[in-house]
Amino acid sequence: MPTLAIGLVLVAAVLHAGWNVLLKTSGDTLWTALRLQAIGTAILLPIGIAAWLWNGMPAVSAAAFWLAIASGVVEAIYFVCLSAAYSRGALSLVYPLARGSAPLLAVAVGILLLGERLAPGALLGVGCLLVGILLVARPWQAIQAAGRAQRGAIGFALATGASIAAYSAIDRLGVRATEPWLYGSMLAVAATSFLGVAVVIGRRTGFLAPAPTSAPPGQRQGTNLGRDAVAGILALAAYLLVLSAYSIAPLATVAPLRESGIVLAAAWGSIRLGEAAGRRQATYRTAAAGLVVVGAILLATAR
Repeated sequence: MPTLAIGLVLVAAVLHAGWNVLLKTSGDTLWTALRLQAIGTAILLPIGIAAWLWNGMPAVSAAAFWLAIASGVVEAIYFVCLSAAYSRGALSLVYPLARGSAPLLAVAVGILLLGERLAPGALLGVGCLLVGILLVARPWQAIQAAGRAQRGAIGFALATGASIAAYSAIDRLGVRATEPWLYGSMLAVAATSFLGVAVVIGRRTGFLAPAPTSAPPGQRQGTNLGRDAVAGILALAAYLLVLSAYSIAPLATVAPLRESGIVLAAAWGSIRLGEAAGRRQATYRTAAAGLVVVGAILLATAR
């Protein structure tokens, strides 16, 4: 894996964990997701248009256009599932489970559908990922001891992971069909449009949960434009870095390494947000999340 790609993905992982913390601690996760996505698109689109004009208005292939549309649909699903998971479960549970399951699926897609190959040493990385995910999430305990909301958080987190793997595979093809900045601009517009329609129609019809009347403990009530703007900028920067990495490295290595933010989110949720029952459990969750990161690094660096 090229050193440049590793650097891009590691920075993106830190930024990604940052905007997820802001999303989780907002009062209305679904509305915040739409706002941060819209803010990111409003920033990127003028830059994308200017770059398109500066480069002589290059033609956009039909393949790149439809891949951006398809990815936009899947990303809208991703935000709906992620918001639903965060409204039901802890950051230190949802984030590792969602982000940790995604690279396992992405590796399978890269190998089975995109024809990519992994070195034998990557199998150890897959094992570390799987064990780390199970230790962080401990779904057997959540299903047995927790209520319906916690079980729902696990289900939506896994659905989030599946959507991550799906749009990652699409984006890996999209950035090869055109320039990453051009593809990213089209994707941002598509994702924001589909998510906006989903939120408006879903809440009016009752398909999606309405806005909460009061914020849960540790979360903020109401909207905060400055906070959402920061989250939107972090999300935009993180994804542009990942798209750039996809253009120079295989999906099967980029997707696992980008989940390095798992350990940051698990630690923040356990320690700063008080989601762990005591220091021992906080240490346990952080160590288990670290095992996920070890697995991701093994996958990315295996030869």
